[in-house]
Amino acid sequence: MASTIQVRVDDELKMKADRLFKDLGTDTTAAIRMFLTQAVAYNGFPFEIKKKSEEYNPFKTLTEEELFEKLDSSRVHANQGNYRYADDVISSMREK
Repeated sequence: MASTIQVRVDDELKMKADRLFKDLGTDTTAAIRMFLTQAVAYNGFPFEIKKKSEEYNPFKTLTEEELFEKLDSSRVHANQGNYRYADDVISSMREK
């Protein structure tokens, strides 16, 4: 016997999820079934599934040219007085 789970979500979220899961080779129903199976197996939230993206990734390796461009930009900002001392940044973070 199978049970039915109904979840209300925004139409745009549903369309985006459907597209994403199709790109990953599955559908939304199967993705939800995979999530529930893994949640039970791991006794909690099991994993994060996401599509690899060519969009902005702060952890991607920079080319040598990109690195030098960023360094040049940083030098310009520093010469304009647009900088903060590391101790001030750390203090500010601790206050928050």
